[in-house]
Amino acid sequence: MTKRTVYLDYAATTPVDPVVAAAMRECLEPDGNFANPSSSHSVGQRARRRVEEARAQIAARVGVPAETISFTSGATESDNLAIQGVLLAHRDRGRHLITSRTEHKAVLDTAAAMEKQGFEVTYLSGDSEGLITPDQVADAIKDDTTLVAIMHVNNETGVVQDIAAIGECCRSREVLLHVDAAQSIGKVPVPLDQWAVDLVALTAHKAYGPKGIGALYVRPGTKLVPLLHGGQQEGGVRPGTLATHQIVGMGQAYELADAEREAPALAALRDRLWAGLSAIEGVRLNGHPTQRSPHVLNVAFPGVDGESLRLGIAEIAVSAGAACNSTAAEASHVLSALGLSDALAGSSQRFSVGRFTDAAEIDYVIERVTAEVARLRELAGGAPAWCAT
Repeated sequence: MTKRTVYLDYAATTPVDPVVAAAMRECLEPDGNFANPSSSHSVGQRARRRVEEARAQIAARVGVPAETISFTSGATESDNLAIQGVLLAHRDRGRHLITSRTEHKAVLDTAAAMEKQGFEVTYLSGDSEGLITPDQVADAIKDDTTLVAIMHVNNETGVVQDIAAIGECCRSREVLLHVDAAQSIGKVPVPLDQWAVDLVALTAHKAYGPKGIGALYVRPGTKLVPLLHGGQQEGGVRPGTLATHQIVGMGQAYELADAEREAPALAALRDRLWAGLSAIEGVRLNGHPTQRSPHVLNVAFPGVDGESLRLGIAEIAVSAGAACNSTAAEASHVLSALGLSDALAGSSQRFSVGRFTDAAEIDYVIERVTAEVARLRELAGGAPAWCAT
């Protein structure tokens, strides 16, 4: 079989859409909108208009007023700003945070940092399919709880949490809710105008925009202590010279990211991949079978070392889980939270499809993975050892 390069790691990052790149290029050239958007001269104000157009595009995608969107360097900063900013702003009321064990490290590491500052954190464990229920959240809320942080689409399994129901639970108890929606845009609807949420982290590079730019939705009236100091940009929430070209790129990317239009094609590709891989004896799907994003497929191959499998199909870009943990030797914390053994979690691969994936690539991946799993199992001695979970 002739090897071909296939990219199935869209959950790690996406290529910049050509339309987005063209919009960004215009903001980099000498006769374009390159000026500092905080400058009062006409060239600066022209750049400012492009920034505000992009803010409106992002706000429109999630159904909120433009003035509720503040730009950051990405979802990681947005998560940090939301969690630290809220806890510090409300520390006189309470010092209790609730989150889940399957969150992105941007949330978990921030929570751990706040614990060192004297805050209490409750880590919820979902069920074996990765779901967190509103009842779990309600049971964990105490008199001094100020914030709940639950992600929308899990970056490793694609499991989609019922944010609408969790939001109602938090609102009824007068507790703020922060949501990491980095993986959501363009894959599943994010109707913030219909959810009882207070803060939402967004990013561009998971939705065919540039790296290094993100945003934080902050519901009007939500108190927040800024992490950075040095200017009054973004209403003082996040100072620093605005990266016009990146902001314009994010705005254009969000305007293109229509989940209702793109999700059916993504789901068809994902399901085609699963139909082929599920024919391999002993494989299992990690995460919820239906309540999940159309672009992520996490599969365990019992009896196969995950790193060996990835090396064997090196021309195919897949991952063990979150890209930010790619150098970590331990098993995925997300899969461990679902109850998988270290061996089973270590055998798992995350495949994620995207806008530029085609059916021929899926068929190639099925053929290559099937052959490589068979080869590795044979080297390991074959059945029944590889059937163990």
